[in-house]
Amino acid sequence: MIKLQSNKGEISISDAVFANITGNAATNCFGVKGMAFRSMTDGLVHLLRKEAMSKGVQVIYNEDATVSIRLHIIVEHGINITAVCRSIMSEVQYKVSKYTGVPVKSVDVCVDSVVSGSAGKGV
Repeated sequence: MIKLQSNKGEISISDAVFANITGNAATNCFGVKGMAFRSMTDGLVHLLRKEAMSKGVQVIYNEDATVSIRLHIIVEHGINITAVCRSIMSEVQYKVSKYTGVPVKSVDVCVDSVVSGSAGKGV
């Protein structure tokens, strides 16, 4: 949780807020099938539903009052992965800063799986 001081008091922003903003920003980018989560029990990558997107996001609070974000995604087959990742990095950095007022130091995107465009919600 990050705490911001204002002249009217203190504002606390939880991990869930950063994770939801990040998940929404990333999944709205072209070519992204969804957020990913690697199961510790079986080692398989799972496509997360909208309500569980935060499992695919890690927020790191830096000492200089910035955040670093690491997210795991699943992309569509046949798209330029580098272009999609750059788009996600830019979008996440912009939206997190805009909605929370907290500067984003870095956004790391991990592509955990590639699925065909006709694939359903399972990987």
